Amino acid sequence: MACRIIEQFGDLNITAIKITPHFHETTPGLKTIFEKKSYSIYEETNSKLSKDTSRMLHSGAVKVYFAKVFDDRLLFVFNKIKDLIPKGTPIICESPALRNYIEPGVFVIMSSETTNKRKDINHLQDLPHIMFKLEEFNKISEIPIEFENGRWQTISA
Repeated sequence: MACRIIEQFGDLNITAIKITPHFHETTPGLKTIFEKKSYSIYEETNSKLSKDTSRMLHSGAVKVYFAKVFDDRLLFVFNKIKDLIPKGTPIICESPALRNYIEPGVFVIMSSETTNKRKDINHLQDLPHIMFKLEEFNKISEIPIEFENGRWQTISA
């Protein structure tokens, strides 16, 4: 989903962010920005791997940040990343947990009837601005959103 949005709005110089609570091994291409006991922030520099942040960079994001952080520091880390990004820059952020703390311009949820869900997002299902079924998503030529006046918003059909 994030990559499709980045591709669709390639002329906007989007910055992408991926935030995870999983402290797994750091992969090639991640340049350390901050590394503390409770969180790590990196900039992705490798667009050739199959991981999400590489795909975001390959899709056209000008910069991609990756953070490993537990939920109790999530908002702090998100704001720390935002401080690295020029004001007014369109941001695409992949982090279901962040929705518990902020109201984004557009919140999108992908669901599937055939694919096993890796994350429990049931508590978020009442909060999206747009919801897609994975099985129908590839049939959509454009995602019905826009970036206007410094903010993402949905487009009414």
